[in-house]
Amino acid sequence: MYDVIIIGAGPAGLTAAIYVQRAGLRSLVLEEYVYGGQMASTPEIENYPAVGKISGVELGMNLYNQAIEQGAQVEFDGVACVSLTEKTKTVTTATGKTYTSKAVIIANGAKRRKLDIPGEDELAGRGVSYCATCDGAFYKDKITAVVGGGNTAVEDALFLANTCREVHIIHRRDQFRAGKVLVDALSQKDNIILHMDTVPVEILPEEGAQKVGAFTIQNVKTQEKQTLLLQGVFVAIGLNPDNQLFKGQVGLDPAGYISAGEDCKTNLPGVFAAGDTRTKSLRQIVTAAGDGAVAAFEAGNYINSL
Repeated sequence: MYDVIIIGAGPAGLTAAIYVQRAGLRSLVLEEYVYGGQMASTPEIENYPAVGKISGVELGMNLYNQAIEQGAQVEFDGVACVSLTEKTKTVTTATGKTYTSKAVIIANGAKRRKLDIPGEDELAGRGVSYCATCDGAFYKDKITAVVGGGNTAVEDALFLANTCREVHIIHRRDQFRAGKVLVDALSQKDNIILHMDTVPVEILPEEGAQKVGAFTIQNVKTQEKQTLLLQGVFVAIGLNPDNQLFKGQVGLDPAGYISAGEDCKTNLPGVFAAGDTRTKSLRQIVTAAGDGAVAAFEAGNYINSL
């Protein structure tokens, strides 16, 4: 019997483990892949407070080591089944191990939707990014493109336009799904170029270098193709929460994220959600870490009340 089982070893899960251990409680972290979550595939991070520039791998390693030093137990095993509605929570892993706890923190993150076009995987982290607020500063005075038509895509384009020489928006429809205020703001930026009714075709490397050099797009009405010479492609076509495992027990919003507020409490007593997996307006490493601390604090309060 553990005090808290934490599902996921990203910044939310590992921070939660640190705070659970510091509260004198016993935690188990279950992670299917590698520690660090999405940041493990980020070459360079420079917006985490007081840290300066650091690779995602190094930041993830630091968090992991800190959790281990505090006494957290980490098992690299995926979660296959959960029973969360009773007072004693049960989690069964992909290898058939069963663990019980008084509380559970779900910190399994969310996956960025991909374009699934040639060049995307090969150039990820080398000009292909899924987070403008994370990586935008690296493209000062350069030419970039944003793929998408929702609020996130338009916000990313407006953000990048403050520092980039040109920003191309690639949107498959003839109208944006983003809010009117955001769309109206696009007209105030002279360096934003719209490509409506257009889809991405291929991301090409710069000649002689393993980084983005061009982006081929195609108009869906005329079938005309165009190749843009640029240095960065930002994909903003949404996230995929992976919460089917909890459906029917933990409340989900219409998009599939776990319904939990800033206190990280779900609809179930003793079950908390932290990081990208929960309903929230900003998904960043720092907000995930903040969630982890809050979830651990609330889990401790819940356990003390039993």
